[in-house]
Amino acid sequence: MQAGPIRLNLFKNRKSKQSTTQQTVVTVYDTVRVVVTDTIRIEPKAAPRIDTLQIAHTPEQIDSLLDMWHAMSLEQSNKSFFAPYSEATEGESNMAVDSLYRARLQDLVSPVHLPYNYIVRDYINYYLTNRWSPLSNILALAKFYFPIFEQELIAADMPVELRALAIIESNLSPLAASRVGAVGLWQFMPATGKNLGLEINSLVDERSDIVLSTRAACRFLKDLYRMFGDWTLALAAYNCGPGNVNRAIARAGAEAKSFWDIYDYLPRETRGYVPKFIAATYVYAYHDLHGIKAKATPECVSTDTVMINRTMHLGQVASTLNIPLETLRMLNPQYKIDIVPAARKPYALRLPTRYTSEFIMQQDSIYSKDSMYLKEYINPANLEKKRAEGVGYVYTVRKGDNLGLIAKRNRCSVKDLMRWNKLKSTTIRPGQKLRIEKPKPRA
Repeated sequence: MQAGPIRLNLFKNRKSKQSTTQQTVVTVYDTVRVVVTDTIRIEPKAAPRIDTLQIAHTPEQIDSLLDMWHAMSLEQSNKSFFAPYSEATEGESNMAVDSLYRARLQDLVSPVHLPYNYIVRDYINYYLTNRWSPLSNILALAKFYFPIFEQELIAADMPVELRALAIIESNLSPLAASRVGAVGLWQFMPATGKNLGLEINSLVDERSDIVLSTRAACRFLKDLYRMFGDWTLALAAYNCGPGNVNRAIARAGAEAKSFWDIYDYLPRETRGYVPKFIAATYVYAYHDLHGIKAKATPECVSTDTVMINRTMHLGQVASTLNIPLETLRMLNPQYKIDIVPAARKPYALRLPTRYTSEFIMQQDSIYSKDSMYLKEYINPANLEKKRAEGVGYVYTVRKGDNLGLIAKRNRCSVKDLMRWNKLKSTTIRPGQKLRIEKPKPRA
């Protein structure tokens, strides 16, 4: 701290007279510095023992949180994708339909060429105006299937727009079966599926496996693109075979570089294939502007897989974890009669995410039901019976339907319908459920 001034009076010639006395005043400042040091002792806090740590959530709770997180992420992803295509741009209200469709397709920038013409317009109108259009159902199913498709397409370094191929092939039904024997989301014939490494036998048909069939489709499409160097030609070859496309190119001449250059030389069905793909891509993106709404979203959009290392029936899982058997069938359509035949090699079982940890913790209880659920399948006759029961679906009668129309649509006879449903007359009513003992036809 600083002290006050100290005044010193210095007198010279003290003995001289007063008049001659001189006085000099000198001010001296003296500074005193005080330093105060305070020491605080900090005792280190002991690290917590590992065995005393508290887990915030159980595995089952974390699965439920993951399920909610996936659902919210999916919702946000869909909003981000559809936002640019959900509001009309300035001037669209005054545009003719053809100009409107053309402009919107141009905004869907893609490595897959998406041109517009009257053929594409007819398929767009089919999806938007036809009362039998499956678009509302497709939009709902896409929330489950498209993220899986996109993941595999991105991993294969392919355009994600190719996801729409499954719309025109199967309407996003993994159990879709054509009249010539093609099956699954991507509609592979048995020989093609086996050539692509898919297992097809009495118990398993991996053409219906959601992930494995998608990977096979990516391999096939990528090979076709390497052959032709154009995605529209690859799509045409996917439909009618690379041989037919190559012959069409030869007939069209050396200048033929795309689908539209060889259009007149392709099989009749293939001529509509690429236009329908373009239309499906358009209506998926712009459905909101046309007032098309999705049906109810599938409940289990978030899923995970566990590996099964022994033969097991889906009913064992359903009864132990309290999951509807139909949910397990929907997620695992490759198991034709509900059996996972994991005797010699492991197989994947897809579950809703919220049940994954519970399955692992309840494995002993699940496998303890082997004798209860598998005994009826030991007899080959029972296997054949169950296989026959697994074919078919339930049809809901609509206004204007009659048995003749339903039979024609499902390529069966009225007698078949009456026999399958034990009908005593041909009278039916809207809302009535009819069992169709045949694969569901493609729309």
